[in-house]
Amino acid sequence: MNGARLTCIVLLLLGNAASSFARVARIQITRVESPTFEGMSFGKVGQYEKLVGRVFGEVDPNDPIDSQITDIALAPKNSSGLVEYSADIYMLRPVDPSKGNHRLFLEINNRGSNLSFAQLNNSSTGAPPFGSLNDPTTVGDAGNGFLMRQGYTMVWSGWDVTALPGGGRFTITVPVAKNPDGSTVTGPALEEFVIDDDATFTGPLTYPAATSDKSQATLTVRTGYEDPQQTVPAESWAYTDASLKAIKLLPDGTPFERGTLYELTYEAKDALVAGLGLAAIRDVPVFLHHARADDLGTPNPLAGDVHSVYSYSISQGSRVMHDFLWLGFNQDHQGRRVFDGMLNWIGGGNGDFLNYRFAQPARTQRQHVARWYPEFQFPFAYQTLFDPNTGKKDGRNRRCVETHTCPKILEVNSENEYWEKAGSMLHLDLFGDDLTDPSNVRYYLMSGLPHNPGVGPTGPGICQQNRNPLVANPVMRALLVDLDEWVSWRREPPASRLPRVTNGTLVPPLPQSGVGFPEIPGVVYNGRIHTGDLFDFGPMFDQGILTALPPILLGTPYPALVPKTDSDGNDIAGIRLPEVAAPVATYTGWGLRAFPRGANEGCDAFGQKIDFAATKAERLSNGDPRLSIEERYPNHDAYVTAVAHAALELRRKRLLLDDDLLAYIVAAVESSVAK
Repeated sequence: MNGARLTCIVLLLLGNAASSFARVARIQITRVESPTFEGMSFGKVGQYEKLVGRVFGEVDPNDPIDSQITDIALAPKNSSGLVEYSADIYMLRPVDPSKGNHRLFLEINNRGSNLSFAQLNNSSTGAPPFGSLNDPTTVGDAGNGFLMRQGYTMVWSGWDVTALPGGGRFTITVPVAKNPDGSTVTGPALEEFVIDDDATFTGPLTYPAATSDKSQATLTVRTGYEDPQQTVPAESWAYTDASLKAIKLLPDGTPFERGTLYELTYEAKDALVAGLGLAAIRDVPVFLHHARADDLGTPNPLAGDVHSVYSYSISQGSRVMHDFLWLGFNQDHQGRRVFDGMLNWIGGGNGDFLNYRFAQPARTQRQHVARWYPEFQFPFAYQTLFDPNTGKKDGRNRRCVETHTCPKILEVNSENEYWEKAGSMLHLDLFGDDLTDPSNVRYYLMSGLPHNPGVGPTGPGICQQNRNPLVANPVMRALLVDLDEWVSWRREPPASRLPRVTNGTLVPPLPQSGVGFPEIPGVVYNGRIHTGDLFDFGPMFDQGILTALPPILLGTPYPALVPKTDSDGNDIAGIRLPEVAAPVATYTGWGLRAFPRGANEGCDAFGQKIDFAATKAERLSNGDPRLSIEERYPNHDAYVTAVAHAALELRRKRLLLDDDLLAYIVAAVESSVAK
């Protein structure tokens, strides 16, 4: 056999082998900007460059892990029997890779948007973590440059099938599930419309209706989650056009009623194989970490540079990563760990509505909204537990423990997750007792923080009280440093900071006296929370197919508890920012909706900022039990000292970096408190 023929055979065998496992088969870089950020240099790391393009992946539907993807068996296959997807990819890396830290920072983007820049690259005490910056380019876009000064190579790629194109959002394209005869898959779907204004005239559908016959659909309306549904007569609503992708009320021009919840149950079609988003989250970092080139020989832009891979996620992304780990996707086809570290912010104990037929991963449960979607499901905790309610034994860490692919995880939540998402289930067993931390996980409560900060126009918005403006930005920066040290140098991270049942800082929401929240004039407290619900979605639920919609509520067996407060109404346990440790107000993660008045439903992701009275006389005249500003801080220096002590304590605990420590003190000095 001559050498040329032998080479051809080897290449053919390698090609066949390559096509038998899930991977990024092709990468296409379509835009390069070097340097970016207008040539700005970031300390010792220097300048950064931008690479933008698309990746093309292939997944084996018979693989033990990938076969769990709902409807993958019904997805079209290529000539190799594999299921294909493609996704946007966006990279920022040092122009001189040798000056970087050789860590890949992959943000699990939120609904297709980059949120990490607004959180990690922004000022210490300002700017929300919910501003999107999908194509950072200017010096201003770089913010404080934290991620760049650390030397990270940053990557964003598409995974959410419902992320809307446009605005630079990162999208993914996946196939539509087809029956064996080639017809489209149909089945029941549920759309909920949360109406907070008087100007909503249409309700968009995630999937088109399979038929225009309104007898195959039901539209209902109610005020609060616990209220009975009232059926909207068929003659009072219609599909907006022949695409059957939205509804309207009749006669034309009738708005949906403010302060209500509308639900449409209907027969949908064109089910996307949405769970391929989990494969994309795995395959992109595996390619960038390990591959030399794609199947066509195009070089991996990061070949040989990546030593460790970290995921960073905010809200939706964290919930997806809970499922990603639970289903075993943190193991690649060669048995290697995918993510070495995970930093999850505000994911609660929930998963995501992704790996299901007619998935809607953008949905997120709160006390008031989205309760009929399968986000809140056992297992909640990382530890393997037996659930007597379902008869299942499971945990989010179970598979990675079996395969030795568990990452180091820092799980961080606001107070809002406890009230609006039953977040206590993340660290309680099924009977309401504290769990011992797994060796690879640490947990932190950001005391008194909301899920979404109330920034921009001040005021209550849709809530009864002014919204809570506090952000976790400075602590999240410190925790990223801690995570890197844990993975890279095996330095233990800061100990968990949680409310616990055993020390009385995690309690039922009622009575109010048991929580410790004060009786503040004009502030309603009713203990309204997201209860620990158990739903029946039908007999095919474990296959990712929901047939009972709305689902049947079987009970509320899971213990939903909340943090206990001090006499000011601020959380006792957790990481207390200087604003909470040296307060000028009560900061809560929960709030109540303003509309409809009297319903007192949870105000979704927002919390409250309830100012202290300026003087003792004002406090007494208002009947406010909380000490006034003048009673707490006899002068401005006393306030500055209190803030400095709180910030220094966080720095000692490795929960604040030096720059942010200084920023807190400067902000206190420049404030007008107690002047």
